[in-house]
Amino acid sequence: MISEDRLETLRSGGRYVDVAQTGDPDLGPLKLLPGTWKNTDAFDGRGWNMIALPFAREDNPINYRVLANQYNEELKFSLVDKAVPNRGIAFGNPSENTDQFVVTLDYEQMIKQKAADDHPKSGLAGPADLAIHHEPGLFLHMLNRQTDNLDIARLGTIPHGDSALVIGESKVIDGPPTIPDVSGLPIGVATDLNGVYLSPYKAFNDNPFKGTVTAPGFPGFNPVTPNDLLKGAVPGTVKRTTVLEMETSVEQARISNIPFIVRQANATDMKSIFWIMEVDVDGEEKLIMQYSQLVMLDFFPRRDGQPGLIRWPHVSINTMEKVAEPDTSKAEMPSV
Repeated sequence: MISEDRLETLRSGGRYVDVAQTGDPDLGPLKLLPGTWKNTDAFDGRGWNMIALPFAREDNPINYRVLANQYNEELKFSLVDKAVPNRGIAFGNPSENTDQFVVTLDYEQMIKQKAADDHPKSGLAGPADLAIHHEPGLFLHMLNRQTDNLDIARLGTIPHGDSALVIGESKVIDGPPTIPDVSGLPIGVATDLNGVYLSPYKAFNDNPFKGTVTAPGFPGFNPVTPNDLLKGAVPGTVKRTTVLEMETSVEQARISNIPFIVRQANATDMKSIFWIMEVDVDGEEKLIMQYSQLVMLDFFPRRDGQPGLIRWPHVSINTMEKVAEPDTSKAEMPSV
């Protein structure tokens, strides 16, 4: 929580936009994010993604396919918008202002495919260097008047026709994070990999996707247990980790989609965890980021006798490092 003195300074100084800087205390738990994060040579192709997609063909009785992508990413955090006021009032005698102030950090995510495979084979997996994701958005730090200790949020917009508000809580821990297990199997069907319906998952489970990785002993990406490749992937000694955990299942968080998506493969829930690690690698200080993101897509009637639709996990994971700070040589942006 920000100090009252600093809050008063921001309140009296008014809202303004400027180039973000690493370590800015007003960013709170977001203060290590400003700059550019990439899959460098050390983490080339460490981005992995799996998604189930509706897919009709005469020789495909299950009407879906599972697509796995290996990718590289560039994630930029560049501008900070300070002292954004949310006006409120507490009615009484006398009434009092209950304004909330927010600091936001803008981001742009660009992802290019390195390799892809799907089951059943569709011919649609696409070539290397295919642009497979673009997302502009904002990370928010709520400075005061937080609800249930929820101090961070993310607003993301996807060109497919989706927008997401995820809300959560931050924390800082000593040492490395504990990466949770995540299931990539759909909810609403029997989890029998030997059954016909889950045969695409069995294909990847039996032969995990290795993309362009040829190193001996590399286990490959398994959509059944997708977070496995995050574990043990960071070199050196992790001294401290900032954890940003956000989801749509709290308060007023939600995903909104255009009508076609709602009808065909509705994105309904999202959870993402970012781990920003301060790492000592052979005496060199580095900032390394990992994330795991789970979006649930709902399509096809459930097969377990329960109402509703089957829920298909869409999982993305990556390991990157910070390669550049924002360009602070730019003149201060004008006040809003």
